[in-house]
Amino acid sequence: MQLRYNYRVYPSAPQRHELARAFGCARVVFNDGLRARQEAHAAGEPYIKDTDLQKQVITAAKRTEERAWLGEVSSVVLVQSLRDLHTAYRNFFSCVTGKRKGPTMSPPRFRSRKDNRQSIRLTANGFSLRANGRLYVAKVGELRIRWSRPLPATPTSVTVIKDATDRYWASFVIDTDPQFLPELDTETGIDLGLSHFAVLSDGKKISAPKFLRRAEGRLRRLQKDLSRKAKGSNNRAKARKLVARQHAKVADRRRDWHHKESTKIIRDSQAVYVEDLAVSGLGRTRLAKSVHDAGWSAFVAMLEYKAAKHGRYFGKIGRFEPTSQVCSACGVKDGPKPLHIRSWTCGKCGAVHDRDVNAARNVRAAGRADRLNASLSADKTRARVPAQRVEAGTHRDG
Repeated sequence: MQLRYNYRVYPSAPQRHELARAFGCARVVFNDGLRARQEAHAAGEPYIKDTDLQKQVITAAKRTEERAWLGEVSSVVLVQSLRDLHTAYRNFFSCVTGKRKGPTMSPPRFRSRKDNRQSIRLTANGFSLRANGRLYVAKVGELRIRWSRPLPATPTSVTVIKDATDRYWASFVIDTDPQFLPELDTETGIDLGLSHFAVLSDGKKISAPKFLRRAEGRLRRLQKDLSRKAKGSNNRAKARKLVARQHAKVADRRRDWHHKESTKIIRDSQAVYVEDLAVSGLGRTRLAKSVHDAGWSAFVAMLEYKAAKHGRYFGKIGRFEPTSQVCSACGVKDGPKPLHIRSWTCGKCGAVHDRDVNAARNVRAAGRADRLNASLSADKTRARVPAQRVEAGTHRDG
């Protein structure tokens, strides 16, 4: 499996200048390729092939006076930037033809030098790890890097990133084997919420840290200072960077907390089941700030890849499962309930339920049913594929 490892990089002043030049050249090549394809489409000409486009905007452009400075950076950076354009076009075409599932993909757009995030990617022939612990980037030099943890394998590519706060990062992609943990007999259902970030089927409740809410006072003051600065001034650039740093602190704290909690759950459970929440839809309601502050999507994504890495089972149940309406003891559907009702008594068996704990137990039961259904289907077809949700009585697309 492929994993990504990020490390902080501290380039010197000359190296920052060379990286800025590499960022600019990669951006220009991307925009030239996009412009060439747009002009060909407007003229009714066929789609320019990838190899022909590379010859046009890189090889031939270096020989011209206007683009001669493209030869001052590594050619690997330019080729990888053009490959990003190819990928963007393929994703767009796959979305238009219906091959790609998920949100609608827009056609690629031009990149701007004013974008807060700049990056370049290099393959194995454009970088190397030196014996002195530094990262060598072609035509940039040896970058001082902080190794917060060792790399488990030789990286296949690296992406050098400059974020909105002018921090530099090296993101390595490695191919590694899964590290299976000892098998357990515990299974966990998770009910995600706002009052409590997560409630587990064993009754454990994880409080929501609310990092953005805690930083709102500081952010409000910084945003006011930013709004008073004249557009285009140096003071506005400094104020914008202060706002970006505060947002980066919030994001870093949330990400660190997500990693710690997801690792605990994966280590303590052989199977983990969650509900497929419509986060994009909830992000357009009056609860939008709280939903985005919780970061459910990032947390679920961490659970999924860590389960694959450590040999655990991860499953999602349909978002329309009535987990809050069904009694986890007798299975009777007791009907919908307002959000202010946090506990209720089953009308048939008399069991008293905590709303969130009962929902987490129903998530675990539905996940077990889906897993058993998938296993039976795989035995019949001799292929380990999950069963469609329609087999359990819920429409997959809602």
